[in-house]
Amino acid sequence: MKNILITGASGFIGSFLVEEGLKQGFEVYAGIRRSSSREYLPDPRIQFIEFDFSSHENVLKTLNECKIQQIRFQYIVHNAGVTKAQKKEDYYNVNCRNTKNFIEALIEAELVPEKFIFISSLAAYGPGNPVTGEPVRLSDEPKPIELYGKSKLEAERYITSLTGFPWLIFRPTGVYGPKEKDYFVFFQTINRGMEPYIGFRKQVLTFIYVRDLVRLIFLALDSPHRNKAWFVSDGRQYTSAEFAEITKKALGKKTIRFTVPLFMVKTIAVIGERVVGLWGGIPTLNTDKYNVLSSTNWRCEVDPLEKDFGFQAEYDLEKGVTETLAWYKQNKWI
Repeated sequence: MKNILITGASGFIGSFLVEEGLKQGFEVYAGIRRSSSREYLPDPRIQFIEFDFSSHENVLKTLNECKIQQIRFQYIVHNAGVTKAQKKEDYYNVNCRNTKNFIEALIEAELVPEKFIFISSLAAYGPGNPVTGEPVRLSDEPKPIELYGKSKLEAERYITSLTGFPWLIFRPTGVYGPKEKDYFVFFQTINRGMEPYIGFRKQVLTFIYVRDLVRLIFLALDSPHRNKAWFVSDGRQYTSAEFAEITKKALGKKTIRFTVPLFMVKTIAVIGERVVGLWGGIPTLNTDKYNVLSSTNWRCEVDPLEKDFGFQAEYDLEKGVTETLAWYKQNKWI
């Protein structure tokens, strides 16, 4: 039986990866922290392995215990990471340093898999040109505009510097779906009858539904590709207003639409960052978040993805949002 280790398995994307692995007949190892919730990992077939990626020694100890039990991972999907952090250094520590600790320990323990898939982000490259509207391309120089993207880029640079290590990198745009908590805030706002916009310029967004992303990852396991990277989206583009309209339709809601000028958002972000920064923290609305909210072009190149995998998303935004909101309602999030 084929086996797979999925790190960050207790999270949003990770739990869907585990579900798909079981569906496809894999022996699935769920890499989690000791403190991780197992709420979304109820299947008794799942085998859990607790990792502490913050220490090379601790990772190596865990991997050596796997060797003693004669566990060798055929495939690894490294999905563990943070998109939000209380301290700036946490982005680097979790997304980059911990990845380095993990890979170095895999090499030292002689447990390098047939394929190591790293879940990165479009944020590692940043938005496309706001003037020309051209999408971000694989040939572009990365220009991340936030700490999260910078930390993912640093991890990518480490991975791609390795010799003889069988990596693949996927850089999804905005991933949404059941159990996701960031876009949920937007859905909740619309559900409450409010439709806010940041700035007066049209913002072009891209998305990928979680089930489409997960399906792609498993396509990649069976592919001949090694040492390549791709951007991932559903191949379409949407304005922020279209996103709102789709959400209102699915919820059956009417809203009060209003726009907050960019200068007001930036002022709040700067002041909040300085105040909270006195205690070493990061406020929810910070200059990084402002940079993301004020960027108007989140198109990305997907032709290479379609060519290499024959990949076509099964979910457009309307279908994905409808399914997502049905889950939120069923689970009483909304």
